[in-house]
This record gives sequence, C-alpha cells and structure tokens, in this order.
Amino acid sequence: MAKTTPGQFVRQVRQEMSKVTWPARREASISVLLVFIFCTIFAVFFLIVDKILSLGVSWLFG
Repeated sequence: MAKTTPGQFVRQVRQEMSKVTWPARREASISVLLVFIFCTIFAVFFLIVDKILSLGVSWLFG
C-alpha cells in the first residue's frame, strides 16, 4: 500500500469535496428544525414514560 504525501491527501480531499452535493440553505434549515422538533417530542415522551415507571415502582415497593 503506497503512502500518500500530505499534499496529495489535500488534493484528493478537495477533489472528493467538489463531488459532494450540498443542500440549499432552506433545505438545511428545515432539516435542523425538524431534528429539534423530534428531539423535543422524544424527550417529552421519555420523560412521561420515566415518570410513569417511577410511580409504578415506588407504588410497588413502597
């Protein structure tokens, strides 16, 4: 396996990065917003489940 020099590595990285299709600003911001919304929904869901299980265990074991 041939070793690449740092210069070759940087050129290869730049070449590969030029092939990447980047999302538009609107598409990226919508994706970020959806991630925050779903994280909040899941956090609230797990908070509720945790409270229910905590109440059940404390009722069961006194």
